Amino acid sequence: METTLGGRRFDWGSRVYLMGIVNVTPDSFSGDGVVDPGKAVEQGLRMVAEGADILDVGGESTRPGHAPVPPEEELRRVLPVVARLARESGVPVSIDTWKLEVAEPAVASGAAILNDVWGLQRAPRLAALATRAGLGLVLMHNQAGTEYRDLVADVVASLRRSLAVADAAGVPLGRVIVDPGIGFGKTAEQNLVLLRHQEQLLELGRPLLVGTSRKSFIGKLLDLPVDDRLEGTAATVAAAVLRGADIVRVHDVAAMKRVVTVAEALR
Repeated sequence: METTLGGRRFDWGSRVYLMGIVNVTPDSFSGDGVVDPGKAVEQGLRMVAEGADILDVGGESTRPGHAPVPPEEELRRVLPVVARLARESGVPVSIDTWKLEVAEPAVASGAAILNDVWGLQRAPRLAALATRAGLGLVLMHNQAGTEYRDLVADVVASLRRSLAVADAAGVPLGRVIVDPGIGFGKTAEQNLVLLRHQEQLLELGRPLLVGTSRKSFIGKLLDLPVDDRLEGTAATVAAAVLRGADIVRVHDVAAMKRVVTVAEALR
């Protein structure tokens, strides 16, 4: 299965792609957020030089307890960054938002992928935008709270509901990417269980994105702050690749590119 996003071909299953995280926020959980658009663009271009295949630009923190950002402020943060990276980076730019009023101007500015942390379950009209504009669409599992009857089965079922919305809107098969939502609506132990059983997500028949970079479950395992989780992130990225991930979403592109190269050789 292959598709073209933002002028670049993605041959799913042939290799693992890296998505570099560009947080244009003052309150990113990972401590890497920048509010200056020029610095955010520099960060994105550096990530491409280090091996990123996609750049994911977000203007609202999604960490637990984050303060919601009005759409106009989110747009003020992301639009100049999306526009320049779309012109200058040579890779597809993803807009990390669940708000249609942010997504539409970002797409007009050059975003080629929508990364929806609520998997169309808060803003189903994003699917029609993806179809109309020929976009990639990342559907992430998320929920309020951490109660599940059967963790893996419930996550798969929720993603199937998201996929049904995308399918009904006519988004082509290879353009829809699923994400189990590590760190979203899950305890530290639940994140580990989901990663252990990640291969069950391959039953959905769509490209799989996994984002573990610097997340709190790694910090709890190692008792380390967010800026000291490189090795823990490397272990989770290797595990994700070995269990079938097509894309890994990371902060430390140069280091994780090496991890991915070795893990790919082993799978």
